[in-house]
Amino acid sequence: MKFKMMQTKREVELKSYLLSFLANKWDYTIHVGCDSQNFSSKTVYVTTVVIRFQNRGAHVLYKKEVVPKILDMWTRLWAEIERSVELATYLEEECGVEVSQVDMDFNEDPQFPSNKVLKAASGYVSSLGFIVKAKPNLLMATWAANVLCH
Repeated sequence: MKFKMMQTKREVELKSYLLSFLANKWDYTIHVGCDSQNFSSKTVYVTTVVIRFQNRGAHVLYKKEVVPKILDMWTRLWAEIERSVELATYLEEECGVEVSQVDMDFNEDPQFPSNKVLKAASGYVSSLGFIVKAKPNLLMATWAANVLCH
């Protein structure tokens, strides 16, 4: 699985890079997330792995995908969850790396449209054994994904 480093845009093979990087035994947590953005004729998805070092910053790896524009909000947001779950599952099952949190760029406040997807998405992700967080919590993985979408 090919990902890029946020700082340098250098492409890496995710599994081998992560295993080598994490071999230093730092105190870290792994956060996974995805965000999407619609543009004129396309939808851009960015899926991220954030390695958070306790009180010492973070290292971000990402994958960007461009697909034909998805107009239906539910479909576009559910695809974010599918990408996050696929990545979190890959990290745990194929890499042996524990995912600390799956970030969802959905809002707990019913005023926001993304709230319509929140219960179904958090139930689905939780049922797979992952800890799920949504806005207004600290969401490093979706923050990074949002920055990289633009």
